[in-house]
Amino acid sequence: MEIKLNTDVLSDNNAAAMHNRKQFSNTKTLVINVMSSPGAGKTTLLEKTVKALQGKYRIGVIEGDLATQKDADRIRATGAKAVQINTHGGCHLDARMIAKVLPSFDLNQIDILFIENVGNLVCPSGYDLGQSHKIAVLSVPEGNDKIPKYPTMFNRTEMVILNKIDLLPMVDFSVEEAVEDLNGLNPNSRLISLSAKTEEGMSEWIQWIEEAYQKCAVQRL
Repeated sequence: MEIKLNTDVLSDNNAAAMHNRKQFSNTKTLVINVMSSPGAGKTTLLEKTVKALQGKYRIGVIEGDLATQKDADRIRATGAKAVQINTHGGCHLDARMIAKVLPSFDLNQIDILFIENVGNLVCPSGYDLGQSHKIAVLSVPEGNDKIPKYPTMFNRTEMVILNKIDLLPMVDFSVEEAVEDLNGLNPNSRLISLSAKTEEGMSEWIQWIEEAYQKCAVQRL
């Protein structure tokens, strides 16, 4: 019975994800699902990303957390449209949650939509939200064991943002080991090292987003 229940839950989620994806396709909206453990720096990364892209792209953000509006308030302070989803104990966002808040946006007026998932390295990777891309954020204070310990997350994402590299001199972390672990697990993924705080390395991330947006627009012509 448990297997059937899980199958039904994922089936319902996948149907909602397909519905979301169709809406995004119709409006040519690039959607990026950002996942990480708590405290990896997703919100700071998105704040800096929004500021770097503003004026060139119309941006929206969906924030996922167990409680509070704190992260959505931080994004709104940048001038971007942000909607908060509180899961009240749930460890991930699902496609139906996304579908419920999409009417808050005029997708015809959104070029890029970021979804900041609930902080968790397990559950979020298993749920399709209808996104164009799934990425993971890993911060150097978390240590080198996260990629091999949580293979499902890093095997299902196409990029790892290695954040907080400004702390490398103060923590025991090997960028080379992280690259090796990622290549061994998911050769199709790539790793971008940056510091959202100091903005070192942010240009490579911004360039990737712009290239992804152009590909998204071309594919949907």
